Amino acid sequence: MRNFLVVVDMQKDFVDGSLGTLEAQAIVGNVVKKIESFQGEIFVTYDTHFEDYLETSEGKKLPVEHCIKESEGWELDKKVAEALSGKNYTKVEKLTFGSVDLPKLIKDRAGNEDFTVELVGLCTDICVVSNALVLKANFPEKKITVDASCCAGVTLETHNHALSVMRMCQIDIIGE
Repeated sequence: MRNFLVVVDMQKDFVDGSLGTLEAQAIVGNVVKKIESFQGEIFVTYDTHFEDYLETSEGKKLPVEHCIKESEGWELDKKVAEALSGKNYTKVEKLTFGSVDLPKLIKDRAGNEDFTVELVGLCTDICVVSNALVLKANFPEKKITVDASCCAGVTLETHNHALSVMRMCQIDIIGE
């Protein structure tokens, strides 16, 4: 049995940068502990935008520049990066909320072995829920889990709504 951990968008801009929140800052320690104790392979997603972000569909609806590739805000939170420094992980840049590449990467890595996937990160109500649903759609018979204690939403209310949606889609929620 293979176990995969997906660390979603634990980037500076979402923790304490242009879109950072106190709730995001509060989960960093939990995410670090999860990474340090995880036995398996890790995928780390990077929300990735470019200088023309404000001209994009997303930028018109969320006109706050963030995660511009190679900027300081695009980099991982320092504590998360430090926890990952001794681990073998795969970096996954994504141009939208859910990664269309992640399922193929996981399938290729798992080969013919059975596997589980656990997700942690930011934001529960945007990128975590999007990636969890993409993974569940691609792997309907696999155990997909989200650790709520390692996630934060834009607001507590939308965080809880996203957890409810994932639960309804048969994604296991732990750490509540």
